[in-house]
Amino acid sequence: MRYLTARKRAEGKGASGTGTEHFWHMKVSGVGLALIVPIYLFVFGRALGGSRQEVIDTFAHPFVAILTGLVLFVGLRHFQNGAQTMIEDYSKGTTRRALIIAVTALCYGLTATGLFALAKIAL
Repeated sequence: MRYLTARKRAEGKGASGTGTEHFWHMKVSGVGLALIVPIYLFVFGRALGGSRQEVIDTFAHPFVAILTGLVLFVGLRHFQNGAQTMIEDYSKGTTRRALIIAVTALCYGLTATGLFALAKIAL
């Protein structure tokens, strides 16, 4: 006779086995983005329409560079996890694996490109 509760039997039986981890990552990154994106939009809006040198000077400031890097990294990780959840919900088999690999590669590529461009401006 096994003495397992219903909760213990259901643990780890989600679609990907990491549903709670995905849920909390999305919640935390969503709150983080809700806090930093308005500040970033204010900074970006002030730089918008300036000359090339004014924009480079704005983004060369350490606070703005760090804020831009955070928005890039956290925003694209949030997108990646959201897209992966959507793919897991609506596709099956090899298509699912290929789409998840494609989304992951796209997000890492965009993050690397954005951080490289930011480093070229800030340094």
